[in-house]
Amino acid sequence: MSALGPLRRLSIVFSLLAAAACQDAVAQSRPPNRNIQVDVAPLRANAGEPTASWVQQALSGELARVLAGRTAAQGGPLVVRIDYVMLGANKDGWAQDNISGVATIGGVERPVRAITRYQASAVDQALFQESNHRRVSQLVQALTYWLARDF
Repeated sequence: MSALGPLRRLSIVFSLLAAAACQDAVAQSRPPNRNIQVDVAPLRANAGEPTASWVQQALSGELARVLAGRTAAQGGPLVVRIDYVMLGANKDGWAQDNISGVATIGGVERPVRAITRYQASAVDQALFQESNHRRVSQLVQALTYWLARDF
């Protein structure tokens, strides 16, 4: 058995735990949040398209879904500005991806960041754009999880 077998299983277990925790965050009931804004202007300048559009669409949708029925403890809107998305280089079949920016909740700014690990596949070479879109989606889900915890 190769050494990647246990790593692959660990990665799957971590993904399932993160998904379960995100569902737990959704299950908490609070008053509705009607004001969520996602600003990708800095990301558009840094990474360009289609990355900025992918982040804007995915993050807006994920935040609306996860924060439905909730409001910030400090009150006011949630504004998330995404400055960078960095898809790491493939090293030994794995890459580390990062997303970072600033979340403003009730007028208070806090830096936000999420990191995911990506296991490369031979298919990724032929489907480069689809692969990157999946990686960005995973980053957005990870960031949404952390934002939902602090919101």
